[in-house]
Amino acid sequence: MESNQTSEEGRALATNGTVDAVVAVLVFLLGALVVFGSRQLGAEWGDDGPGPGYFPFYIGVILCISGIGVFTQTLMAKGKAKEKNAEAFVDRESMGRVLAVLVPAVVYVAAVDLIGIYVASAVYITLFMVYLGKYGWLRSVIVGLAVNALFFLMFEVWFKVPLHKGTFDPLSFLGY
Repeated sequence: MESNQTSEEGRALATNGTVDAVVAVLVFLLGALVVFGSRQLGAEWGDDGPGPGYFPFYIGVILCISGIGVFTQTLMAKGKAKEKNAEAFVDRESMGRVLAVLVPAVVYVAAVDLIGIYVASAVYITLFMVYLGKYGWLRSVIVGLAVNALFFLMFEVWFKVPLHKGTFDPLSFLGY
């Protein structure tokens, strides 16, 4: 039973070759998008010099060529390169650790727009300390509030640089 769990946790979710091929396709598509956009801006050399899309056009072409090169290299790999392509890029355990940080960060970014950077950051720090740092609730809440109170004083009061308070602006009662 334990060996099944270990092999399940260590099983590769993607190989290096698969990730290389996917990234190569994405780079090619990005390059094609840049080429398309730069053509709309004007990628030609006119009487008064290069158009606004001139340099982005060539950057897009370089991206397309790079994507094709990496994709071809991945498909044509032989010997050690082929073995390396078959190696695991990421396993379940590593991906779980990455997602444990990535998902809350994405939620935090979305929360900043709704409840503002100070409240979202206080909640983010508190939950991060509790769930990932294994700290107690009281200590985590105190640190989350203290850090953001300090940032609020620093930006809003001392520097007079207002930061985003969010659509619902839960700190509007403070008058800032």
